[in-house]
Amino acid sequence: MVRKRLIHISRCRGVTRRTIRRFAHHDRTLETIYRLTASEISQFFSLPLKKASLFHTDLRNTALKSQIQHDLKSVKVITVVDDIYPFVLKTIKDAPLVLYAIGDIHLLAQNPILSVIGTRRPSREAMLKMKKYVLPFVQQNWVIVSGMAAGIDSYAHQLAVQNNGKTIAVMGSGFNHIYPKHHTNLFKQIAATGLLLSEYPPDVPPERFHFPERNRIISGLSFGTFVIEATEKSGTLITVDQALDQGREVYALPGSPLTPHTAGCHKMIQDGAKLVQRPDDILEDWVRIEPNWVI
Repeated sequence: MVRKRLIHISRCRGVTRRTIRRFAHHDRTLETIYRLTASEISQFFSLPLKKASLFHTDLRNTALKSQIQHDLKSVKVITVVDDIYPFVLKTIKDAPLVLYAIGDIHLLAQNPILSVIGTRRPSREAMLKMKKYVLPFVQQNWVIVSGMAAGIDSYAHQLAVQNNGKTIAVMGSGFNHIYPKHHTNLFKQIAATGLLLSEYPPDVPPERFHFPERNRIISGLSFGTFVIEATEKSGTLITVDQALDQGREVYALPGSPLTPHTAGCHKMIQDGAKLVQRPDDILEDWVRIEPNWVI
């Protein structure tokens, strides 16, 4: 019942993950919140009355309950209280409370998992770099996680799919709103052989703030984040910052100083990221980390 209540409450308006955690701290069963009035919710949890009223209304919204039941028939739901929920995600700041999934959820329990990210506008050489530096991990049954964005993200997923590898795509929208739209076929391929994850219910469209928000999940699932290409002000660096904050390893591929595609990688290396000259540079780290890595 706690699981069902958590899924329900997470779909209600007026509350954030932080507020829901406060509910759970007050009552681990999440049962009490259903008996409180809007004003009591506002008072007990220091919520503005307008938000508390919105939340109180949604708790009793039969259409919302029906929508949740409908969604549960088409997608899998993983909550923070489920055994399959990765322990490593529980250790990050603002860990997702509910994840929607399509595909093989058992990939979450496999190791090692490496996130591969980079610019949305890759160079002509980017796929050659991927084949040299990422394909070896795919061939060794590593799970490759990325964000299904244009550019390096999609290359990482494609490389895994086309070589019978394992991949997890963390989306910045609900499954009914594939973004970018031209990745519809890639979405279907990952659904068939890998795993699609989203913090957002199926009908939620992409929003600008969703993408930096979902990045904490990409880095949080992985023992390390490997940046293939990044410009000096690339959004990729948001994921890198989150990986560092989570205590994860960060790797960067160097390149020609004459192209802007590597400026971000060079800056990362200057700031302490590990320079990758060969795949073994990452593999050696995993061998060192593995005995203490808990999923």
